Amino acid sequence: MTEILRPEQYEEYEAFCKSHPRGGFTQSTRWFQVKNNWKGEVVVVRDADGKIAAGCAVLVQKLPVIGAALLYAPRGPVCDLENRALLKELKSGLDQLAKKYHAYQLKWDPEVLASDNQTAQTMKELGFSLFAGPEGFETIQARFNYHLFLNGRSEEELFQNLTQKTRYNVRVAMKHGVQVKVVGQEYLDDFVRIMQTTGERDGFRVRPKSYFARMLDALGEHARLYMGFYEGSPVCGAIATNYAGKTCYVYGASDNVYRNVMPNYLMQWEMIRWAVQTGCTLYDFQGVSGNLDENGPMYGLYRFKKGFNGQLDEYAGEWNYTYRPVIGKLVDLAMAIREKCKKH
Repeated sequence: MTEILRPEQYEEYEAFCKSHPRGGFTQSTRWFQVKNNWKGEVVVVRDADGKIAAGCAVLVQKLPVIGAALLYAPRGPVCDLENRALLKELKSGLDQLAKKYHAYQLKWDPEVLASDNQTAQTMKELGFSLFAGPEGFETIQARFNYHLFLNGRSEEELFQNLTQKTRYNVRVAMKHGVQVKVVGQEYLDDFVRIMQTTGERDGFRVRPKSYFARMLDALGEHARLYMGFYEGSPVCGAIATNYAGKTCYVYGASDNVYRNVMPNYLMQWEMIRWAVQTGCTLYDFQGVSGNLDENGPMYGLYRFKKGFNGQLDEYAGEWNYTYRPVIGKLVDLAMAIREKCKKH
């Protein structure tokens, strides 16, 4: 039986999401508070005993001019994707949600490897089409992620597992007295300042302070703001999440000064320690480029993450189910024109 949950039922879904192997912070109902320019809905499938067997937290973006909406489930659904019947039933519940909002498209991007042909075939049979890009950043969520599977290892074992150069850099930071602390939102101004420096250096746009504040407020104990200090001054920062057995390095920034004391390496190590101490099975460094050319503009990010000796995983991409093809094409055209205008 499928059901669109009422807000007072969200805690039940939250408990399910936290304990499911495919649960994640962007599938938490807490994420609705972060994406406050979207509406949030939750669709579930209940088993014969009335317990939630599958679920999907959906962001709804209404397009007022054309009277349609986009349904987007970031890293959803929370479902055993090998159970085709269960996935099909969940999809039928999402179809009802699509009718409610006159949706033109349902988009989701579960953490499914590009090599998973079985899931790809199931999605195709359910009517989804796949969208991906070569660099991995053409999709909403990064398609190439760097992962460190903890496998029950101790901090000492993981430290010895680092590459020799990365171990050395962590020790350099310690030797120079770099301090990494979990701090409160009173440091958000410093964090945003360093983020802006990083964005200017690496060529990306930075979200406003209000977004990071909402994220920390909404996720509560599941998120931390880390700051690295050298001689009392903040020189790097990060926001990490810890949810459903996974710790994710979501946002990171480093100043242009004191880079020689390697503060980012120690900060990264402290976040890995948080993952170990809370019994996580995975530390997710999040996105890297799919272009591994050493001369590429984003290779440095990959080289940094690679030093922690994990593995690079390629996800399939975004699966889209289009309810109203004509409107879908119009929206795609409008988005293409918008992106073209940004470049001129």
